[in-house]
Amino acid sequence: MAGFWGKRKREEQELNAQDAVLAQRAGTALVAADERVRVTADELAFADAELGHDATAELSTALTAVKQHLGEAFRLNQLNHDEIPDTAEELRQRNARIVQLCDWAEDVLDDHMSTLADKIARARRAPEIIAGVRADAARLRTRIPHARETIDRLAARYAPEALAQVEANPAQAEQLLGFAEHSAGVAERRREAGQREQANLALEASTESVRRAATLLDAVETFEVEALRAESTLSAIIEDSRGDLAVAQKEPQTPAVTAAIAALRGALAALPAAGVNTDPFAQLSSLRDANSGLDTAIAAARERAARPIPPLEHVHHAIDDADRQLAVARDVIAGHRGWIGADARTRLAESERVRVDLDRFLGTPAATVSVIGEDHREQAMLMARRVAHLAAEALQLAQRDIDSSRPQDPGQWGGDGWGGGGRRSGGGDMMGGILGGLVIGSILDGIFD
Repeated sequence: MAGFWGKRKREEQELNAQDAVLAQRAGTALVAADERVRVTADELAFADAELGHDATAELSTALTAVKQHLGEAFRLNQLNHDEIPDTAEELRQRNARIVQLCDWAEDVLDDHMSTLADKIARARRAPEIIAGVRADAARLRTRIPHARETIDRLAARYAPEALAQVEANPAQAEQLLGFAEHSAGVAERRREAGQREQANLALEASTESVRRAATLLDAVETFEVEALRAESTLSAIIEDSRGDLAVAQKEPQTPAVTAAIAALRGALAALPAAGVNTDPFAQLSSLRDANSGLDTAIAAARERAARPIPPLEHVHHAIDDADRQLAVARDVIAGHRGWIGADARTRLAESERVRVDLDRFLGTPAATVSVIGEDHREQAMLMARRVAHLAAEALQLAQRDIDSSRPQDPGQWGGDGWGGGGRRSGGGDMMGGILGGLVIGSILDGIFD
């Protein structure tokens, strides 16, 4: 018994220690959350004045909800310290709820403040940002003459089509810088007039205009470097293309390879002579496309050469055999519908579906097609064989269903079944003959492949 009571006492001590930690945590969380609400309220007042009510509406709503829930936390804490005695479990539940409410309040305020943090910081630094916009605009203006000189120098080397993407950049940058300086002045005047929301909009417009102007001027410098790189790459691709043409002559000369060779030769012939202003980007793209087309055509030709193309008569034979087997299976199943189960019907339906797909694949009824391109023969033969195989399976399953549906007792339906045992035997012989003929047809089809 002493051991039992000792263990229970230790458990109570551990639980009391945990409760003390939880109570301390609840008090700390409550103080931190209350202080966070006060700081957020100050930030909201500043943001509301600087950014306007629309920008701070969500934060205002969230702060109201947090205050309500924090009020519940204070009430629970008051219950913990009033004159009414509480059980340990009641204190534990209240403190846990206080911690939960305070954590939730912190998370909600974090989420909403993070969306406004940048705007609030920008509003606080508005005078500094306005001064920075003006300094950046003045610095970028000094780059405009150099950008114009660069465009003039590039115009002597490259075609107008190549320069179209940067030719107007200096003029556009100058307009943007003028707009940025004007917007900065508007922002300054609106702030002085207390129109903070309009001031912030003007400030954002001015900073964005400066950023875009810098991007346009940088693009002029980047274009010159990229154009030189494109010219260097173009020279290497021209050399490679000539080598590819020599190799392509030794490959199987399929129509696709012949067309790709002609396209690459045309792309090479279209290159301007030396001394003519060029568009290296367009020429590089044209040669790359032509080279890619030739590589694709050669790969397809090699694959075809490694796999013999079925003769046209073999494809016709496979289609005829498929149609014959499908017709027989269709007739047998149609003549014994009451006896045919789901398996045979499913095979027949699938065979008919593949047969329709074969017509669609060839673009014309397969039974009457006279010409099948080499690229389509192998697939057409595979589909025809699939039709025949499914039809043969349907016929075998149909025979099974018919045999299982016939009366086993010759006298069950009077006399010899359907007019005598000879008739039953004749039906089996008929089905056997049909199946035998189809099997022979399949064997002959394999011989002709």
